[in-house]
Amino acid sequence: MLDFTDKVAIVTGGSNGIGRATAIAFAQHGASVMVADIDQALGEATVAHIRENGGQASFAICDVTRAPDVQALVETTLATYGRLDFAFNNAGIEIEDSKLAEGTEFTFDAIMNVNVKGVWQCMKYQIPAMLKNGGGAIVNTASVAGLGAAPKMAVYSASKHAVIGLTKSAAVEYGKKGIRVNAVCPAVIDTEMFRRAAESDPRKAEFVAGMHPVGRIGQVEEVAAAVMYLCSNQSGFTTGIALPVDGGHTCV
Repeated sequence: MLDFTDKVAIVTGGSNGIGRATAIAFAQHGASVMVADIDQALGEATVAHIRENGGQASFAICDVTRAPDVQALVETTLATYGRLDFAFNNAGIEIEDSKLAEGTEFTFDAIMNVNVKGVWQCMKYQIPAMLKNGGGAIVNTASVAGLGAAPKMAVYSASKHAVIGLTKSAAVEYGKKGIRVNAVCPAVIDTEMFRRAAESDPRKAEFVAGMHPVGRIGQVEEVAAAVMYLCSNQSGFTTGIALPVDGGHTCV
């Protein structure tokens, strides 16, 4: 069993879905968790769940597109828990549903600001904090869309390719200083967003399940488990990878 006792983790986008599951997993393995999100109510609900189950967690409002918010998040984490060992940079948006030439500048800027600038800013402030205690592990949320093409989601795909580029570059720059940086690349995961889409068009759920050779979509806990591995000593020789958590989707 993984043991993160006396370790501290930041999870952005921690109010629901993959972020919430990962925050809970960190706490279950003994880490103190700073849950960060723009949704205060859901974020505090995640914290309450962790505390009710014997874990230690706090909530911080954070818009990852704003440098003062990210800087304050890291400073608050250090002030509250005294160190930073792990970061799961998971905040992201997916608001695109049109071919590239039909897209808008607003959509482009919104996706790039959250998905790319947000990850860059988080690492910019997290890395110096980790260096203070000799290193750490960062995991960024990319996507299978960052490993190939995504029709009608060209900008989203580009943003996730960029996340992988940031991940690999940071891994090389800080590897000898004790910081490992990896990315997870989920396929379709059973989140509230997916459920809403499936409810509006049940045929979509059946089609999407068929995209994965395992015959189903993924669970948030399965992505969280991959993050736990990438933060653990068991992956001590693993850095700069983009790990598909995709039910075999990228194999076909």
